[in-house]
Amino acid sequence: MDDQNKNLILATALSFIVILVWFVLFPPPEPDVPLDPVTAEEATGAPATDVPAAPLADQAAPPDTAALTPGTSLEDAPRVSIETNRLTGSVSLIGGRIDDLQLKDYRTTVDPDAPIVTMLSPQGTPDAYYALQGWAGGAGVDAVPGPDTEWSLQSGDTLGVGSPVTLRWGNGAGLVFTRTLSVDEDYMFTMTQGVTNEGATPVNLAPFSMVVQHTEPDDLENFFILHEGAVAMADEELAETDWSEITEAEINPRWGRQAIVSEDVSAGWIGFTDHFWQAILIPQAGTSFDQALTYDARTDIYRAITRMPTQTVAAGGTAEITTRLFAGAKEWAVLRGYESDANVPKFIDSIDWGWFFFLTKPIFWLLHEINKLIGNMGWAIIGLTLIIKAILFPLAYKSYVSMAKMKELQPQMEKLKEEAGDDRQKMQQGMMELYKREKVNPAAGCLPILMQIPIFFSLYKVIFVTIELRHAPFFGPFQDLSAPDPTSIMNLFGLLPFQGPEPNTILALIFIGILPLLLGISMWLQQKLNPAPTDPTQQMIFAWMPWVFMFMLGSFASGLVVYWIANNTITFIQQYLIMRSQGYKPDVFGNIKGSFGKKSKTDSKG
Repeated sequence: MDDQNKNLILATALSFIVILVWFVLFPPPEPDVPLDPVTAEEATGAPATDVPAAPLADQAAPPDTAALTPGTSLEDAPRVSIETNRLTGSVSLIGGRIDDLQLKDYRTTVDPDAPIVTMLSPQGTPDAYYALQGWAGGAGVDAVPGPDTEWSLQSGDTLGVGSPVTLRWGNGAGLVFTRTLSVDEDYMFTMTQGVTNEGATPVNLAPFSMVVQHTEPDDLENFFILHEGAVAMADEELAETDWSEITEAEINPRWGRQAIVSEDVSAGWIGFTDHFWQAILIPQAGTSFDQALTYDARTDIYRAITRMPTQTVAAGGTAEITTRLFAGAKEWAVLRGYESDANVPKFIDSIDWGWFFFLTKPIFWLLHEINKLIGNMGWAIIGLTLIIKAILFPLAYKSYVSMAKMKELQPQMEKLKEEAGDDRQKMQQGMMELYKREKVNPAAGCLPILMQIPIFFSLYKVIFVTIELRHAPFFGPFQDLSAPDPTSIMNLFGLLPFQGPEPNTILALIFIGILPLLLGISMWLQQKLNPAPTDPTQQMIFAWMPWVFMFMLGSFASGLVVYWIANNTITFIQQYLIMRSQGYKPDVFGNIKGSFGKKSKTDSKG
């Protein structure tokens, strides 16, 4: 068997082994297991009416946020508008919630008339999702603002950039609460809670904030390489928690419900994330706090909570606490800006970079910078491919030179096979001596392929998880590089007057588009740099390989297929030129004729 062909078969086998290992390391999520019923007391716990001035570990849990009168809907509550260049929505005066938020820059589909993306929605709507703040009252506190408290507007009109609003509520027993909300030009809200004690005795109050998600979201991707659920940073330690892990948490006596708790955190953040959007609480810097993920099995409500230390407010005194809320798109540049300029520790890690973060992060940075120069993400991917190939060129050069030397040794190898006959051990010993004498590494041809595997997976991760690739156009029909090729052979790539098959269906896998077809052709042409192997089994394997990969990758993101086409094309050019530089002229057209049953010429020297 030709040693070059052996190397190619070995590389293919190793590629499939790596893919298999990938699926073992990153298996698809198991289906959720229904929880056993729990009592209302286990689910909600006792009301937090006694918050002593004590260490964090002795504090009570924040009050239940599902305490609204049954049937009450916040959709019709009195509201204060939110309006910026990137956001629109409103704040509910019932509970002082930020519970109505849409992202102006993003639409649900590539259709320019599609609705803009809804980030937060009020209680009473499907998948209610909102942010809430409050105070847990200690002994002697008659009333604190709760989830159904109606606040009054003290100052401001519309919440916007440079235009804060302040809400006010008095409990009628000497405590006056205020809540000042502001927003920046992107997605960061600053929420400052204040309390003035006009009574004659000191009071103990514990401030808290929470992001609340009613039921597990319906639009989950449920894809094994994507984390969806909770994400938290606690003193530089990142924790990604799936929805099912929250529901399976143990009952925590102090929190009164199923909870995953981190105590005495000095710097961090916590919230919920999905494919492209997230709502994250960022407590005031320099203040230790508890953070928790809780699940109320009775009401099917998830909460991400931050709870600050108890504050004693003297008679005639005031207290104040500030928490920030990020509610928006996981844009790399925006998150990096908050991390570097707004003291949000490791905020860039709220993007799911995966286990290969040491590759995905620099690959995305490079792709992002190229796109800034070119202005087209498709061409940026091709530019990224050129840079990667340039970086790997020394390795590829050694590999292709080694392959050329292997072809030069072919007559001696054939002679060794004839002399050894059926003595395989003698043949192998002779081969090893020949390789050593001629300083040839028969495995060198596998190295470029093996190097491409982690790069391929990392780029796949980047294209799949980053919002910068979402709805990123290339040209013509390719208006979303994060989605599969929208064209199809079924309607002759749009020439016939009917739609192609629906994406992610069996027909879509069969009737592939232009990009997968070009991928198969580019792999096939790359094979034709060398004559077909003489062994019939090898011939069959190599003949089918490009077309198998064509259908395998046909349903992948079109941006990834663009990368693979560019990679194959550049590899073809590199290998052709290097082989020519070593004195061999690949007979590409002759090898193509040979693949159709016509006799092909071997590569010629000179």
